[in-house]
Amino acid sequence: MTFMTRRWLLAAALCLSTGAVYAQPAASLPDFTGIVEKNAGAVVHVEAKYTGKGKSQRTKPRMAQQMPDDQQELLRRFFGMPMMPSPEEQQSTSLGSGFIISADGYVITNNHVVEDADTVTVRLQDRRTLDAKVVGADPKYDIALLKVNAGSLPTVAIGDSRALKAGQWVLAIGSPFGFDYTVTQGIVSAVGRNLGSRDQPYTSFIQTDVPINRGNSGGPLFDLAGKVVGVNSQIYSSTGGYQGVAFSIPIDVAMDAVQQIKQKGYVTRGMLGVQVGVVTDDMVKAWKLDSGVGAAVANVTPGSGAAKAGLRYGDIILSFNGQAIGQASDLPPLVASTKPGTLAKVGILRDGKKQTVEATVGELPRDGDALASAEAGTGKLPGAASGKALGLEVTDLSASERKDAGLGAGEGVAIKNVTGKAAQAAGLQPGDMVLMVNQTRVGTAAAFAEAARGLKSGDTALLLVRRDDATQFIPLTMP
Repeated sequence: MTFMTRRWLLAAALCLSTGAVYAQPAASLPDFTGIVEKNAGAVVHVEAKYTGKGKSQRTKPRMAQQMPDDQQELLRRFFGMPMMPSPEEQQSTSLGSGFIISADGYVITNNHVVEDADTVTVRLQDRRTLDAKVVGADPKYDIALLKVNAGSLPTVAIGDSRALKAGQWVLAIGSPFGFDYTVTQGIVSAVGRNLGSRDQPYTSFIQTDVPINRGNSGGPLFDLAGKVVGVNSQIYSSTGGYQGVAFSIPIDVAMDAVQQIKQKGYVTRGMLGVQVGVVTDDMVKAWKLDSGVGAAVANVTPGSGAAKAGLRYGDIILSFNGQAIGQASDLPPLVASTKPGTLAKVGILRDGKKQTVEATVGELPRDGDALASAEAGTGKLPGAASGKALGLEVTDLSASERKDAGLGAGEGVAIKNVTGKAAQAAGLQPGDMVLMVNQTRVGTAAAFAEAARGLKSGDTALLLVRRDDATQFIPLTMP
């Protein structure tokens, strides 16, 4: 066989193979054009301006910020880009997206797009620019409700974010970098994604791989039925640009916030009254647990529903109103979305036995100072235990010291001196209060010494330690 013949056969094989590849996937890919044509008119471009006369001259928000100055200058020079503010204007301008939910002019966007703004305008697809009033906003859910003076406006259809599953196709429409009506698509990467106590602890996000960038904030996320299932809110990025991970607020959460803002001007959330942390590998080992699921109770707010139900530190919460708690960060969104006054069933593990208690859900103070269902923490905090075996010397607490620390009678001991290297490395220090050694509560120095007596070399003691207002489990390995 000649070289030319072999080359022809190879080319023919590639053509046949290529034809087979093109034949199948094309038929299974969704067509998004209908969704875009039906809904683009209900998506708006949001612009907020700050003069310094408002509450604060704040920094620009996460996804409402603009692209780097050098990129903007290139676009401005070669394409004009009249919608892009100058670098100077950026210091007082925030751009985002939004969508119309009623024909009489109610618009949803993110709170961080319009927070503390002096003026807000929205631009419609027909190029009309309308002044918008911020009816109300909720920073914890990052939702804002706007109102424009117009009628017969196009609206989106509201879907059910609770029905979303990983792997489903979704579509976003917004204004990334000021490019109005940009359409991007992808799939749901995960649902119920919690970002922890430091960033919207009361929201279980929809995670997607839809390309979302700055300026997409507040825009809608559609399912294949053309209904809004989420509000685009955040991206995970080390550069400020999209890196394949985006987060949207479930539309059920957003609409609940909107209804409350309309009715009473603010949003209420449920509060159980516990501080919880991750069930660590050290806990699993020290307490001989079957797994690390659940949320470990580190503190209980006096007078709260949790306290009245008998919940106590050392309990592990496994479920809340029938919803399984896989990790500590699962609890706050569930409790927060529960109407205050609800009698909730809380499944717990205590002393190796499962049981269920009923707790009345309270209302989380709007100042955010009180503990809601949880603020999960895994980092090192103060704490220690007593007994020379643990490298600690402890003393009894006085009644006034317990009162100041919010402890009950017979709760906790104070660290007097830290002598062991392991205890020093764990960050324990004099003044810390030890409430538990493993699953044994300690209220006297003698009780602490008794709890530590059975520990052998290589064993890990799990100490529940309080310092100031923070309470956390600290592992301490015996030398």
